[in-house]
Amino acid sequence: MHDWMPGMGWGVGHLFMIAFWILVILGIGFLFMALMSRGSEGAASQEKEPALEMLKKRYARGEINKEEFEEKRKDLE
Repeated sequence: MHDWMPGMGWGVGHLFMIAFWILVILGIGFLFMALMSRGSEGAASQEKEPALEMLKKRYARGEINKEEFEEKRKDLE
C-alpha cells in the first residue's frame, strides 16, 4: 500500500519544479524580447541620426547639388 508520508505527494519538491518551469518560460520570453528589440535597433539608429548628417551624406553621394545642400542646411540651422 501507499501510505501518506512526509515528503511525498505535493511537497516542496513539486513547488520547486513549478518554480523552475516558470523561470524557464520567463527566461525564454525575455530572450525573445531581447532578440526582437535588437533587430529594431538598426532602424531606430537611422531615425536618430541628425538631419544635418543625413544631408551631408546625400550631398556626398551626389543625390543633391551644392545649391540644394546650402538651402537645406540653412533651413536646419
